[in-house]
Amino acid sequence: MFGKTKLVAIAAALAAGMVVSTAASAAERLRVAGNFPLDHSVSRAMEVFKEKVEERSKGDIRVDLFPAMQLGGATENVDQVRSGTIFAVFTSIAYFTRTVPEYEAVSLPFLFDSREQAFKVMDGEVGDIFDAKMAELGFVNLGYGELGFRHVTNNLRPITSVEDFKGMRLQPNEVHLATFRALGANPQSMDVSELYSALQQGVLDAQENPYNIIASRRFNEVQKHLSDTGHFYDFINVAANKRKYERLSDAHRKIVDEAMAEAMMWQRKQAAAEEAEWREKLIAEGMEFTPLSDEARDALRGATASVVEELKKRVDPAVIDLVLKEAQAAK
Repeated sequence: MFGKTKLVAIAAALAAGMVVSTAASAAERLRVAGNFPLDHSVSRAMEVFKEKVEERSKGDIRVDLFPAMQLGGATENVDQVRSGTIFAVFTSIAYFTRTVPEYEAVSLPFLFDSREQAFKVMDGEVGDIFDAKMAELGFVNLGYGELGFRHVTNNLRPITSVEDFKGMRLQPNEVHLATFRALGANPQSMDVSELYSALQQGVLDAQENPYNIIASRRFNEVQKHLSDTGHFYDFINVAANKRKYERLSDAHRKIVDEAMAEAMMWQRKQAAAEEAEWREKLIAEGMEFTPLSDEARDALRGATASVVEELKKRVDPAVIDLVLKEAQAAK
């Protein structure tokens, strides 16, 4: 049998354990999903966010990360944020274009010449308009990062001219669909989670993504030709459930906001630094790289100019005109 002193010590230890357990269970828990492979800069930015939030909240906020499509594809994650099943998702703005078609205004072909120009536009009045549209749908935008310039890969031939797109089957979104139709291709909308098998089985001839996605999703294993078309610049965003976000205390919202701002700035710099490395990795692993000439790029720009007017039939022309104006001013 235990003596009285021993029993008191055990009781004290149990009480301390209960206090620790209660404190742990009382911590705010934020479930955050991502659609990118573990070695992608976006997945690593998720880790930056988690570390800063937990450190600055002294453990009062716990961030549970689910990168690499652990909770399903991008479309499923967006639905999970909308319903409040998870707090937030790191994904491409392309997955919000059906509900916020204004996002397509920054996806116009050959709109941006540099990432610096792109972020001058997105970090200003244009981004504020998008954020307000997202808020109307129950989302809070916590920040924008870089997915990058998109480039075409294919199994048919090197891309050197507009004519090389004729009949090519590939997988873009709405503005992208119009763009590639203008080039004579046969585009089909498809979730990135289905893309590898579609290319492998020959359902599609080609795809278009930034170098980092081509490499991290191993599309080079099922694609031969690589071009530096740079036809679109793509953003990622972090969208949170508005109700869950507003339930946080003012202090906790401040911690989340500042941590995300820092994580997104880290991701932007990291993505820019790694772009050439991703391309060289693809070439080293056997892809045939064909740079696009300035003349060919100008021809592609001219062939897709009609996309602007086509988009104005679906999106407020004032938003598109603002994007074009801001893009020109940011050069």
